[in-house]
Amino acid sequence: MSGEDFATRVARVREEWLGRSWVIKDDVTPAVMRRIAAMLDMDPNAFPRGAEVPAHWFSLFCAESARQGDIGADGHPEPGVVLPPIPLPRRMGAGRRVQLQGGFRVGEVLTKRAEVAVIEPKQARTGTICVLTMRHTFTVGDRPVAVDEFDALYREAVAPGTSSPVNAGQPAPTDAAWSQVQHLPSTLVFRYSAITWNAHRIHYDADYAREVEGYPALVQNGGLTMQLLLDAAMAQAGGRRLSAFTARLTRPISVGDTVTLAGGAVANDAMSAWVADQGGALCAQMELQFA
Repeated sequence: MSGEDFATRVARVREEWLGRSWVIKDDVTPAVMRRIAAMLDMDPNAFPRGAEVPAHWFSLFCAESARQGDIGADGHPEPGVVLPPIPLPRRMGAGRRVQLQGGFRVGEVLTKRAEVAVIEPKQARTGTICVLTMRHTFTVGDRPVAVDEFDALYREAVAPGTSSPVNAGQPAPTDAAWSQVQHLPSTLVFRYSAITWNAHRIHYDADYAREVEGYPALVQNGGLTMQLLLDAAMAQAGGRRLSAFTARLTRPISVGDTVTLAGGAVANDAMSAWVADQGGALCAQMELQFA
């Protein structure tokens, strides 16, 4: 792909899509909460109608629902169906910045306004990439719940038979105030993908993950990694209210791996948390802010 041709195509996508928005509504029903709680190894009946939902669980709702005929070869909706048709074939979650503004309860209707906020082409060590930032604003009626700026990274396809470039990474911190060993079985990834309506084949089709996208095994869902780390950190927060967090995924994790969720103590209403793989490499970082 020539730099000029790529730049021209990205410029056209930016002109047509930047600022475009749409709305999705979701009922926060007891039935859905039972499935979410069970997936997270909690009592499925812990969230009856009227119960408060952990504020950072907002991202488990209001998933895009592309028709089956609009699903592409990688399991994502075809370019231009939901997200901008960025002219690079591989897409992965990279990071997010979240402001939590209020809570919500079982039985309420959660509304998400999705907006195309950033389309930015770049040259990286691994080749041509493009960053797409989606701004998701969640409300219940006129009451604000959260603003989530989510970054997705688009990159070129790897040649058949070659490996997908993976960041060698850096060692994870060793000064944790708390830590938790977390196994990532395929059943957990499947259930999370079902709840969030994510059909990306790298999470469940091992032949596709290896032969087409060049990974050594099935790839752990980055959204699930962030969910598990957030839940583990909140268990150490002493009942404090989470007001904001940032997260960055730095290294892929394979389904079936065992990782360590860890973090520091709360200081000045803030906490750092991270995920380390079995070799001690840093896979994800998170900064939490409490009110």
